[in-house]
Amino acid sequence: MDSSEHVCPVCGQPVETVVKRHKTLGAWVPLWVAGPCHNPACEAYVDDGAEPAQAPGKTAAKNS
Repeated sequence: MDSSEHVCPVCGQPVETVVKRHKTLGAWVPLWVAGPCHNPACEAYVDDGAEPAQAPGKTAAKNS
């Protein structure tokens, strides 16, 4: 586990650490990564009420 605090790559402000996961050899493994930037003056700013962006390469399922 990474003991250093994560910072925004654009503005350098500290950001929260979020847990993502990936599958390795059939088991889900946690991965601690930097969360979104909440500094309104930053180009990478993410509003708290915004819906999360869809992962690149994934398509939305259609119910037809």
